[in-house]
This record gives sequence, C-alpha cells and structure tokens, in this order.
Amino acid sequence: MTSFNIIGGGILGASTAFHLAKLGHKVTLIDECHAGQATGAGAGIIGPWLSQRRNKAWYALASNGAKYYEELIAMLEEFGETDTGYKKVGSLHIHDLEHRLEKKHELALQRQETAPELGEVSLLDEEETQKLFPLIAKDKKAVHITGSARVNGRNLRSALIRASEKLGVKMVHGVAELAEENGVVNGAYVDKEFYAADKTAVTAGAWSKFLLEPLGLQGLVEPQKGQILHFRINEENDHWPVIMPPSEYYLLNFGRGHVVFGATREDNSGFDIRPTVQGVSQVLQAALEIAPGLKDAELIETRVGLRPTAPEFLPVYGRIPYKEGLYIADGLGASGLTAGPFLGKELAQVMTESEGLLDPINYPVERAVKEITKDS
Repeated sequence: MTSFNIIGGGILGASTAFHLAKLGHKVTLIDECHAGQATGAGAGIIGPWLSQRRNKAWYALASNGAKYYEELIAMLEEFGETDTGYKKVGSLHIHDLEHRLEKKHELALQRQETAPELGEVSLLDEEETQKLFPLIAKDKKAVHITGSARVNGRNLRSALIRASEKLGVKMVHGVAELAEENGVVNGAYVDKEFYAADKTAVTAGAWSKFLLEPLGLQGLVEPQKGQILHFRINEENDHWPVIMPPSEYYLLNFGRGHVVFGATREDNSGFDIRPTVQGVSQVLQAALEIAPGLKDAELIETRVGLRPTAPEFLPVYGRIPYKEGLYIADGLGASGLTAGPFLGKELAQVMTESEGLLDPINYPVERAVKEITKDS
C-alpha cells in the first residue's frame, strides 16, 4: 500500500484525498485552515459552457469538471453524505446587447452537441426572464440553460472530508513543513510530528509557495482577492436559477431567502482578507444594476477569499520535476469549485501512475513552479 500526504484541505485537496482513499491507499490530509481559503469563501456556479475564455485546455478541464459532478454527488451519497450544497437549478445568461445575446444562444447550441449535460437551451424575453428570477431588472432578456448548478463550497468540502475519513483518511490540522532526504520528499512535519509518505501533493492554493520555498522551489501562483456579499430576502428562492451577467459577476441562491452576489477580482492584493469599502461598494452597485429587487434585502455577511491564480490563468497539475515524490495541483482561480473535484480525481490518477481523462502535458507544472538558482 502506497502512502500519500495531501497538504491543503480546500476542495482540491479534499477531492484528491477522497479519490486516493477510494483506490485503497493510506492517505493523510493536512490543512492549516487558512482564513481566506477560496473554498470556504466561494459560492460555486457549475456551468462553464458559455465562458468567453478561448483556451482549449481550460475549457476541457472546466467542462469535464461540470460533467463529473453528477457522478461525484452519487458517490458521496453512497457514503451517506447528502449535505453537499449541490443543486441543479439552471442559469440565466443576460446581456444588454441583442446581438451579443444571440451569439450566446448560438454558442450554447453549439456546445450542447458535445456537452449534452448542458441541458435544454432557450432564448427568453423580458417577461420570461423575470418569471424565473423575479428580482432581476425588467429590461433583461436571457439565454436559459437548464443543466447549470450551484454548489456551496464549504458543504461540499466537508462532505468530501467526512467520506474520506470513513475510508480511513487521517485528518491533521496544523502548519506543514515538507521533509526531504537526498532530493526525495519523504513526508512532512506538523507541530514537530513526522508524517511519512511515499508521495506528497501540494494543494494549498495561494499558500503553496510557502511550502515549496524551503525546498529551493519558487511558486508562481499568486492570490487574487474576491469580496462576496450575502443577502437575505423574504422569499423562498431555492429553485431560482443562477444569474450570469456579461461581466465577471454572478448571482446565485441557496434557498430560504439566501442570495449571494460577487465577486471582485483584485490582483496584487497579497494576502489581505479585509472587506473594504471600495470592494463592497463595487459589488453592491453591480448587484443593484442587475437585480434592483435586492434594494430591500438584508446584507448579512461579506466573505473574502483568495483565489490561486497561475501564470496565463491556466491551472497546473502533475509531478514537480525538481524533486522526487512531490506533486502539485494549483492555479484554479475563479473556476475552483467547478473544476476542483474533477482535478483532484485527475491528480490522484497521476500520483498512482494511472491514465486520467486529461493529459497533464497541457497543464505543465513548470509554468508555476521554478527551481531557485543563483540567477533566480
């Protein structure tokens, strides 16, 4: 039996641990429980099909991530985990320009041919759009996709960890320090206790660089700050669809009047997890422009998450070539909850020398991890 350490207990690390344990391996999941962890702050929209991103490798990862959810949720239910925060509610893609909306409709029909999980596609007028989402501005038309879903990152991560523990995964909370001997990473120390492992994966998101640096490695994944607002309305909204404006914002509902709107995308913000007046004001203004019916909603919480962004905004995963026994998956950015569970499965395949659905060569680790040299 091969032993594995997974360092970083967000959605990606929790999924990697779960899939390795399902394969019968000994797994230790180590998490520092960082304030600002993207999984804990994020509200996930599972529906990447109309993204404007043109990178084929990113779309392959995101679309496979969306497709994998049905299988994953069914697996978790087999372990008695039904509180995953996942529900298929559909999505409304809105745009103020008629020809842009028609282009979205055409793209949806095109993507439907290779991704039937996208569901049914229809072009809605203003009345039909407002019927599905009563708070939206009255002049909005939309492309309606029935296959989109929402997910609560905290709930899904917790469900994955509980299922992993049922499979024998050991959960350790604390600050990890990677250990190496003769160029081979052979475990990690947490509070002076040593956890030996044949193979180790770093899935710590924006914090991965701090684990790599003592080994002479430079991590290039950087945090991107996102401020997300949570509201309460006096309507039952469990069945309401996700709203996808033409901007980077999103709006989704978690039932019992819980509405989430976000998020800012703040580069060069470091590890600052403070809600700011400017950030909150920016999100509020966008929210009221898209859904003026929120004007009387109660503002109940502001969450701040640090998304891990890799160079060229393309995630990486695979073996770190400069050290034996060391792997990484990182840089999911804003698509963490869409692609994280699936990428955890793919990383588990790589670590066990099995073939996954994706080719890691298209997500090269060398873009995000460099060896520190005298010239660095």
